[in-house]
Amino acid sequence: MQQLKYFFISSCKKASSLIDKKSVMKLTLHEKLMLHIHLSVCDACTEYQKQSRILHDLLQAHLKNTNPDQVTQVVNNELKTKIFTRLSEEK
Repeated sequence: MQQLKYFFISSCKKASSLIDKKSVMKLTLHEKLMLHIHLSVCDACTEYQKQSRILHDLLQAHLKNTNPDQVTQVVNNELKTKIFTRLSEEK
């Protein structure tokens, strides 16, 4: 029973990680299910998801209206690889 509970109910830390991951890549079916169940019982994470969406939308709008020549891009492939690796490992 304890294993079944862990399978479905994740911690707020795990849920917030999934919310962040969802903004950059697709979640697996299991991750979607875990997040959906957690959000159905956790008001704090539901609010975090709303705020995260707002910030994401504002950033996208800002970048859309900004001249690309004015945006300094930092290319750090090593950091990018580490981030994607960690996000993939959290399954």
